[in-house]
Amino acid sequence: MKLQPRDIAAYARKPDPMSAGCLIFGDDAMRVALRRQEMLKSLLGPNAEGEMRLTRLAAADLRSDPAALIDAIKAVGFFPGPRAVFIDGATDALAPVLAAALADWRPGDAQIIATAARLTAKSALRKLFEDHRSARAAAIYDDPPSRAEIEALLREGGLNDLPRAAMDDLEALARSLPPGDFRQTVEKLGLYKRGDPTPITPADIAAVAPLTLEAELDDILHATAEAQASAIGPILSRLAGQGVAPVSLCIAALRHFRALHAAACHPGGPAAGLQAQRPPVFGPRRDRMLAQIGRWGRDPLETALSLLVETDLTLRSAQGAPQMALMERALIRLAMMPGKGRR
Repeated sequence: MKLQPRDIAAYARKPDPMSAGCLIFGDDAMRVALRRQEMLKSLLGPNAEGEMRLTRLAAADLRSDPAALIDAIKAVGFFPGPRAVFIDGATDALAPVLAAALADWRPGDAQIIATAARLTAKSALRKLFEDHRSARAAAIYDDPPSRAEIEALLREGGLNDLPRAAMDDLEALARSLPPGDFRQTVEKLGLYKRGDPTPITPADIAAVAPLTLEAELDDILHATAEAQASAIGPILSRLAGQGVAPVSLCIAALRHFRALHAAACHPGGPAAGLQAQRPPVFGPRRDRMLAQIGRWGRDPLETALSLLVETDLTLRSAQGAPQMALMERALIRLAMMPGKGRR
């Protein structure tokens, strides 16, 4: 039986105890692993490993010993409760072995939970599970978590009823992070707010979000965009001591000012423009960038981009001037440029 994408999350939270098993496959190994972990936990409970109700078999071992799978699903455990056999890295070459096991499967036997990489529609392994009367096949695509999936993760972390602004930021974060990193971020948020009865805010989410290159360079980019020319030198010295190259700094500045310019030109307004970017801008950083757009305006931002492109070309040329000094001069010129709000 083929599970539709919209039904996979619900099935993982409440698998059919009378099913013969499930094949979980997809391009992203982390997404497949997370869905498999959720399904096994829901099916077997938290103590399956300790009670020896979960048997792990490698696909490579089954090819040399096909009978091991049937032995595992028929084995009687010492502890009561549902059992499962987990097969990692299944391929089409294993289809005959799994076909024999599914044909011999009876209610009360261990369920077969298999994971695989990407499988085409003509895959023998995929067809085996999709055509079986009680087994399932779940294709995991690289789509960001849905709102329902995010809410389920929040409940696991003891977080409920997020304000709309915080949920919007969390959804934006889910679209920009790998699934494993996003799950860890939600877990950190639960720990961060433990014992704190106040509602979760965008600032709370920003505090636990993983640092990116943009976040590490935010200080100097904001100082430049907010006309804090005197702060540029000390911040630049600190970044240079951390090994940030002038060209990398120029690329980050270009990215920041392009984001400001794109948002300023968005037909729905700057706020919609920041939300439409990939990854979306959220939390306090969004509020700060909105203020910067209001300070600059579209035409001065275009002038700033021209200056940064010229600086980038100079840094990549064969000129002999110190590159960090050139970058510092460009940032100070930007900070002193008369924006819309400073005329």
